[in-house]
Amino acid sequence: MATVSTNEFKGGLKLMIDSEPCVILENEYVKPGKGQAFNRVKIRKLLSGKVLEKTFKSGDTCEVADVMDIDLDYLYSDGEFYHFMNNETFEQIAADAKAVGESVKWLVENNTCMLTLWNGNPIAVTPPNFVELEVIETDPGLKGDTQGTGGKPATLSTGAVVRVPLFIQIGEVIKVDTRSSEYVGRVK
Repeated sequence: MATVSTNEFKGGLKLMIDSEPCVILENEYVKPGKGQAFNRVKIRKLLSGKVLEKTFKSGDTCEVADVMDIDLDYLYSDGEFYHFMNNETFEQIAADAKAVGESVKWLVENNTCMLTLWNGNPIAVTPPNFVELEVIETDPGLKGDTQGTGGKPATLSTGAVVRVPLFIQIGEVIKVDTRSSEYVGRVK
């Protein structure tokens, strides 16, 4: 397996730590006045999603994780698995609910998602940054009701709930940022 030195650590690098694939979120190089330099690294375990901090001595090496990110189109869910397809090879991959996680509320048929594969098995699904979904339930916005937050909750076609402006009505299609679960705008 390939190894990487702590000098080459950077955000987004995927490593094997304690026999589990992890991704570096933040890396800070520390050179104290006395003693050996070290790297203080914030990592996320890809299997469990836990975020933790680890310290590596300067010059240590770590094994690079055999993790691949591929773009696949979401096809459908059969209740147990979520099915994705590669547009070029038409190969299909099934991901379980654990791999999909919170992304399930942003999965729309035929949208391209990024799957993270470890040893050929999906361990994480990342939806596109923006999705267009229909509002299926929301309170009617009353004229002159602009006190307070200026928003109201709306349930979307996938079951996700986001805050939308008062003028949004049932049946409208809106654009939502999947990273922050925020309303972006109407779709014309």
